[in-house]
Amino acid sequence: MTATKSVTVIPARRRVGNTVKTEEKPKLRVAAYCRVSTDSDEQATSYEAQVEHYTTFIQKNTEWEFAGIFADDGISGTNTKKREEFNRMIEECMAGRVDMIITKSISRFARNTLDCLKYIRQLKDKNIPVFFEKENINTMDSKGEVLLTIMASLAQQESQSLSQNVKLGLQYRYQNGEVQVNHNRFLGYTKDEDGHLIIDPAEAEVVKRIYYEYLEGASLVQIGQGLQADCILTAAGKDKWRPETLKKILKNEKYIGDALLQKTYTVDFLTKKRVKNNGIVPQYYVENSHDPIIPRDLYMQVQEEMVRRANLHSGANRKKRVYSSKYALSSIVYCSRCGDIYRRIAWNNRGKHSIVWRCVSRVEHGPKCCDAPTVQETELQDAVMQAINIAYHSRDMVMEQLKQNIDEVLSEAEQPVNDVEGRLKEMQKELLKLANSKKDYTEVADEIDHLRELKQNALVEVAERDGFKQRIAEMVDFLKTQDADIESYDEVLVRKMIEKVMVYEEKFVVEFKAGISLDVKR
Repeated sequence: MTATKSVTVIPARRRVGNTVKTEEKPKLRVAAYCRVSTDSDEQATSYEAQVEHYTTFIQKNTEWEFAGIFADDGISGTNTKKREEFNRMIEECMAGRVDMIITKSISRFARNTLDCLKYIRQLKDKNIPVFFEKENINTMDSKGEVLLTIMASLAQQESQSLSQNVKLGLQYRYQNGEVQVNHNRFLGYTKDEDGHLIIDPAEAEVVKRIYYEYLEGASLVQIGQGLQADCILTAAGKDKWRPETLKKILKNEKYIGDALLQKTYTVDFLTKKRVKNNGIVPQYYVENSHDPIIPRDLYMQVQEEMVRRANLHSGANRKKRVYSSKYALSSIVYCSRCGDIYRRIAWNNRGKHSIVWRCVSRVEHGPKCCDAPTVQETELQDAVMQAINIAYHSRDMVMEQLKQNIDEVLSEAEQPVNDVEGRLKEMQKELLKLANSKKDYTEVADEIDHLRELKQNALVEVAERDGFKQRIAEMVDFLKTQDADIESYDEVLVRKMIEKVMVYEEKFVVEFKAGISLDVKR
């Protein structure tokens, strides 16, 4: 006969924490978590008060054993990555050294719903409750998680609202042209007692050096190596100067006293992730916001030179970048047949070693592509110096040509920058009016973009004219002060005076930066 099946119900015994049940009821090891969100004096007092409160609160309960206070001071609650004490508390719980956590409120524990629920569930798996004093919620209660989800969502909304308020505050300051810069990592400037940017004379000299060396032909790598050799530190206090750092300095409008605000923006208030602003949110360009280190015309010349170097290409479809600053003739010697650039090569022709310059197209694709002549380096250098000496001997004629060049520059119609600026200010006021009233401002924004482009082009033209006049003045000064032929090749002089050398079968055509060309027979 089959025995009757018997089922005995074993009731659940609620057990809290990691402690294994023994004959004597163990004490719960209780810890508290505290956090304040800023480092102001008022909040610091709140922080100390929380630590004192929970220490007393836990120790006076005879069924509890004090397991410590975990406190983060002055750190945001929207994520837990930088909350060292919070993370240490979770580790202690997972290691079985804490049975219960007490905290003031959900917003003190976490303002991110996902993070909050993640850690609550992680702790529940270890039978560790979290008690939120303000909301009177124990996460081990049946209604705990439902209430927790609601309250955590509200806390996240509060954080989002705060983030939005911060953004609105920044927008207001941007609209008023208030510039905020971390001067601790900003080479050339510091701040006065009122928080205004002021020039640091010693660092400003470094900034000027970078700009002038770049215009003299040095590459970013060479500039960096020179600064390192002279034991000059970066704004961050580092020994090594990276090309990217120098490029940012050369492109930073703040060195001419202007400031472009909101170059980046926050895409997620929880992660605080910032990305480059490509027109998604408004930008604000403030002119003359502080004292400049670099003259505006010099800055524009640097921008022009950066574009020139970036556009120096060689090879098939001109895709290969070829700018080199190692030698004065690098990147300025061109082939008259195919238009490609000449490259310096250590040549071994039938056991005979020499330095030559050859058309890149011929080097890479052979004479069928381009049969341009190969030029000995000594011949090329002699031709350039010969052109400079010809200019010296013919200085009366050359000076007359230079005078004509200046007259042509002065006669060129300048784009009215002031008119564009006036129209731009009107459109900006209209944009702010439409934006504040939440109306469509697409057409006004397009017009502002157009006006800014016109203004930028006008400024570039002014800088180009000023730069050209300066190069003419430098050549005039050279012709007036030179009193004899130059007998040996001079790298510095070539960098300063020569714009381009075109190689022909029977001659070289040497173009000067001052706008004159001279032929030198081969």
